Amino acid sequence: MVDMKKSVKLGLIGCGQIAQAVHLPNLTRLSEVELVALAETDESRLEQAGRQVPHAQKFTDYSQLLSMPEIDAVIVCVPNALHAGVAIAAMEKGKHLYLEKPMATGVEDARRMLDVWQQTGVVGMMGFNYRFNQLYQTTQRVVQSGRIGEIVGARSIFSTADQESPQWKKSRESGGGVLLDLAPHDIDLVRFILGQEIAEVSASTRSLRSDADIATVQVRMEDGLYVQLFFSWGAVEESGLEIYGTAGKVSLNRYESLSPTVKGTKAGGQLKQIWRGLTSIAGLPYFVERLRAPMNEPSFARALEHFVDAVRGEHRASPDLFDGYRSQTVIQAAEESALTRHTIIPDSL
Repeated sequence: MVDMKKSVKLGLIGCGQIAQAVHLPNLTRLSEVELVALAETDESRLEQAGRQVPHAQKFTDYSQLLSMPEIDAVIVCVPNALHAGVAIAAMEKGKHLYLEKPMATGVEDARRMLDVWQQTGVVGMMGFNYRFNQLYQTTQRVVQSGRIGEIVGARSIFSTADQESPQWKKSRESGGGVLLDLAPHDIDLVRFILGQEIAEVSASTRSLRSDADIATVQVRMEDGLYVQLFFSWGAVEESGLEIYGTAGKVSLNRYESLSPTVKGTKAGGQLKQIWRGLTSIAGLPYFVERLRAPMNEPSFARALEHFVDAVRGEHRASPDLFDGYRSQTVIQAAEESALTRHTIIPDSL
């Protein structure tokens, strides 16, 4: 861990869109944090990123960044196929690790990463930032409190509009497809909110513009509950979750909701409308926070702050690499199910 009296020195590996639009602005705002080095193979992106942190050293080879003894921790946001190699190299150098999703492109690499993480004892945190979004945190509290009764079903959607993507995202061989790009978030949120593991997976995929750019996944939780998940590139921009219970329902739209909507099993007439108005008013601080946040998602900054505090030894990092591994096993099970048309049991630790 890092002495809490000194500034945490960070390195950023990968200076693509997520790094420049999200991580760099947030990292430069964190107190007692110094971003001392950047690494990126594309020199133009490296120069663009360097303008945001002009005092940081710049490298086209990330191994040079990892060799800097003053760096305490690294943020890794390279293309998916490179996650395992970069993360393992960082941990073997004793650097604490914040890794963007997915953990890897396959379970075998993810398991190797777990082994190195346990051997080195560094902080290892996954970039499942939506756990830090207050919409999902409130939804978890509603579900765990029993307010909507016994849970009988749930469904989620994560869909993006058609947009230009890096070439590597278009091919599964190079780490692309919605199951690696979008699914890790919702798989983790299902585990986080329902508080249990995924026991079985069945899935189907379609390839319209690129490899597996549409996926439908059904999972059975440990208690027998079924959850449906839909992922798509090139459709409407939507990210939502609905959870149904014997006493009501809780739902949210990440792009539109100020707070989750909770409904009882019967219509409430005027009282229901008044309650919705009150919950909207309660969500105004979140609305203001979203306006101020990069890409309208305050959870990015909260996740990075949580990581830095874990590096200082203030608490254990969560979600950690075990969470990343569990997500990876579900993704692999979904891919196998889509290929074989059979229900698959995810690998266990």
